[in-house]
Amino acid sequence: MQPSGNLFVVAAPSGTGKSSLVKALLELDSHLCVSVSHTTRSPRGQEQSGREYHFVDEPTFRAMIDRGEFVEWAQVHGRLYGTSRGAIEQALKDGQDIVLEIDWQGALQIRRLFPEAVLVFILPPSWDELRQRLERRGEDGAAVIAQRMANARVEVTQARNFDFVIINALFETALFDLKTIVHSHRLKYAAQRRSRAAVFTALGLD
Repeated sequence: MQPSGNLFVVAAPSGTGKSSLVKALLELDSHLCVSVSHTTRSPRGQEQSGREYHFVDEPTFRAMIDRGEFVEWAQVHGRLYGTSRGAIEQALKDGQDIVLEIDWQGALQIRRLFPEAVLVFILPPSWDELRQRLERRGEDGAAVIAQRMANARVEVTQARNFDFVIINALFETALFDLKTIVHSHRLKYAAQRRSRAAVFTALGLD
């Protein structure tokens, strides 16, 4: 049976506001749920295992790779991140709409495995603004911020490989854009055909 759920993937350089946008979207859209990724990095602030991420050590993560348990995985800033294959496939089969908040490498892996996935890239309005956001976050030292800025200059070149691009200059506008992308995709013929199969069949639109 073809999965009836929709898969949305959001990627962005660190500090662009990706996590805040996805969190706000989930609060507004009760039909959308997030897939919790696995990572080898340590929790930040009030993060809890099973909520923001499944926090595991590197040997455990590597063993999961060997068993083929990830639909995508990547090394980002020296840490490993991965998305559970079984969780994604089951959720889509059950008709759930899923949003993945991952890096560009994982997003392109998802595209190969799920050609109908919708890929969204978040850009900062400027390099100066991105640096200021990283500094205001207060989580990293100067050396780490410099590395994140260097990585961001590579990451933004991948935006051309995504379906949609949002420039997060004003949070409210960027959130509206993200909501619009999700809603518009749900109304596409192929997406409606998957999610409302009984109606299409009754109307002779098989």
